[in-house]
Amino acid sequence: MAVQKSKVSRSRRDQRRSHDALTAKTLAQDPLTGETHLRHHVTPEGYFKGRQIVNIESDD
Repeated sequence: MAVQKSKVSRSRRDQRRSHDALTAKTLAQDPLTGETHLRHHVTPEGYFKGRQIVNIESDD
């Protein structure tokens, strides 16, 4: 098993982990409403895969 020769600073450790945040979020479009949303997430209107999952009630 590999053993480090000296302590890795927080700065160097975090620099190694920082590149994951640079990737763009993948967007999807709901087939029924055409809304754009994050993949594997419900749309703002409550639809997922063309079906209404969450009933969003308006304040009007």
